Amino acid sequence: MTVPRLTRPGALPPPPPLRKIAFEEHFLVPEALKKNADGSIDQNDINFHALNNGLTTEWFKQIYDRLMDFDQTRIESMNESNIEYAILSLQCPGIGAVTDKRKAEDMARAVNDALAERIAQHPDRFGGFAALSVHDPKAAAKELERCVKQLGFKGVLFNGYSQIDQEDNLVYLDEDRCSPIWEALQDLDVPLYLHPRTSYQQLMYKGHQELVCANWGYACETGTHAVRILVGGVFDRFPKAKMILGHNGETIPFAAWRLQHWMEFNPGKDKPQRRIQDYLKDNVYTTISGDWSVPALLCTMQVMGSDRMLFSVDYPFENMDEAAEFLDNAPISESDRAKLAHENARKLFKLDHIGS
Repeated sequence: MTVPRLTRPGALPPPPPLRKIAFEEHFLVPEALKKNADGSIDQNDINFHALNNGLTTEWFKQIYDRLMDFDQTRIESMNESNIEYAILSLQCPGIGAVTDKRKAEDMARAVNDALAERIAQHPDRFGGFAALSVHDPKAAAKELERCVKQLGFKGVLFNGYSQIDQEDNLVYLDEDRCSPIWEALQDLDVPLYLHPRTSYQQLMYKGHQELVCANWGYACETGTHAVRILVGGVFDRFPKAKMILGHNGETIPFAAWRLQHWMEFNPGKDKPQRRIQDYLKDNVYTTISGDWSVPALLCTMQVMGSDRMLFSVDYPFENMDEAAEFLDNAPISESDRAKLAHENARKLFKLDHIGS
């Protein structure tokens, strides 16, 4: 027979569920989609969003419904996973794929206003990241200031590079022309989230289109973009600016030592003033979104420290309950678990009212 366990007359009740803050959580609104002549949403544009994420149009249907939802499945999933607050951002590729300057700027403003309206319906559950056009970086900086000061947004999310015309003219955020945006970020004391999108030219994936997106290509594209920012002097010019990377740092923590090592042999024209590891420690944060691997978590923590790491999900492309379960059971200290779950995010985004 089963041996009875000893009684525990002094046992305390279990601790409350670990509350969490998430901020790689995406949305779509009609203002971000092309319309037919009758005002209905163009199905081809929905298909474009599916293909841009490496997904079949059939599978993307469930994603699309959740992207457009702010009131039902999203909040129910947050409740089930003890996610108190989520900062929402426009689905990839966002404004960066709009090549016409006027359309891009008008869409960014319309999307930001539409998001603010949704947040106003659930102000205790949602915050927002601004969507910006980089056709005119000074105008983008002004729109960011409006979003932060008037709409209460918590920063900006860029879906990688931006296309500013029909030619092969791409803008990466380390370029000098983007300085007004970084200056505004520093002055406003809000972070920039650098989110993935597919590489512009995909020649190296020829014959292997299954690799262009989240399983491999996103990290290659976004990691390279982030390294351009690190070695391109952005944080030397704007030392108080902050950048967030998802997915345990898009492989940069794993590669940081070798990257720095060979930069010293071959520094190039943009020799940074500090080590890659220093920028990671002082200017960069990363989330564990969509990368629930214990070895990846521990490597990132060893390189960047638990103060620079935060919880997120990558909803609706990932399930909230899986993300929550991973953090709840990860083999880290309870102190670090609380930092990742909500403490670091509260400091970074000044969310003193959340969970207090």
